[in-house]
Amino acid sequence: MKEKINIAKVFPKHLFWDMDHSALDFERDKDIIIPRALFATTPETFDTDIVTLENLYSRKQILKHLKTTKERISNEVCRMVAHRYDVDIFFRFKQ
Repeated sequence: MKEKINIAKVFPKHLFWDMDHSALDFERDKDIIIPRALFATTPETFDTDIVTLENLYSRKQILKHLKTTKERISNEVCRMVAHRYDVDIFFRFKQ
């Protein structure tokens, strides 16, 4: 049986302000968790934030959910992720 990961102990609770963070399942709710974890990242915190995500999810999962989310992820965050994974730069919003 897989160990249950308490997302609220991995990521700040305020990222999940509109839901019960204790009910989030790291596997089932990755489409919520991945974008929210990157929503609040900054150039100063990106390296720490992305490593935290990478401890839970694969590069492929992170890219997929970042590209398909409806969360308002900044183009700057998309650029940082693309650079880290050496993929073509993609944007959530038109330039």
